[in-house]
Amino acid sequence: MLARHAGARIGQVLIRDRGVLRGVSAARLERALRGRHFRRPARHGKWLIAPTDAPAILLFHFGMTGSLSWHKSSEPLHRDDRIVFTLDGRELRYRDLRKLQGVRLLHDRTALERLLAVLGPDALKVSRTQFDRLLAGRGRLKARLADQAIIAGLGNLLIDEICWRARISPWRSAHSLSDAERARLYARMRHVLRDSVRAGRVPGYRSWLTGRRDRRDARCPRCAGKLARRRLAGRTTVWCPRCQPSRS
Repeated sequence: MLARHAGARIGQVLIRDRGVLRGVSAARLERALRGRHFRRPARHGKWLIAPTDAPAILLFHFGMTGSLSWHKSSEPLHRDDRIVFTLDGRELRYRDLRKLQGVRLLHDRTALERLLAVLGPDALKVSRTQFDRLLAGRGRLKARLADQAIIAGLGNLLIDEICWRARISPWRSAHSLSDAERARLYARMRHVLRDSVRAGRVPGYRSWLTGRRDRRDARCPRCAGKLARRRLAGRTTVWCPRCQPSRS
């Protein structure tokens, strides 16, 4: 989304909700960005890194409900549009319902390196060999996948979707997976991540677990079995006991 507009000049910065700002005031964010140009963005884990032609670097975190979208200035604002950037006559809108992580402004590249140093490799860039090594530790599969210090970028919905597609229970011990199961999990992870990046979110397609998980009496899109729901690793976890048996 932002990559297509790299080089665009930032005009106005309208902060409609200061509740999404983390470690920076509205006035400072506006001063740092107004008149600057966005450079080509990058992504690591759950962070979208938006450098500018100044030392300052803008970070977006989308959590479960955040997104960036382009609009004509004449289009009505959505109630959850928290920040609006005017770029070359159009508007880039940061929308987020839950405001879990929000937006940060870093001083320079050194500050960015410090932030990223505590994260594991990006889930879409991790190699199969790395993936196998990262899953070798003890603990439930979902807990290891959700640990950003192990693999960066996998959130609750993504992990449930990946495990469901791989037909592996999130309750399995990570180290108990066979080589074939790890290979299947890795392949499904890459597929789900690529589709999610293209969509800008975890898609709620009817053929996806994500598209069914919040329905009353939710059923598996694959076998029509009743979906199970419990908390695991501090997160509401949804899976199909029929497709994802607790033991292989």
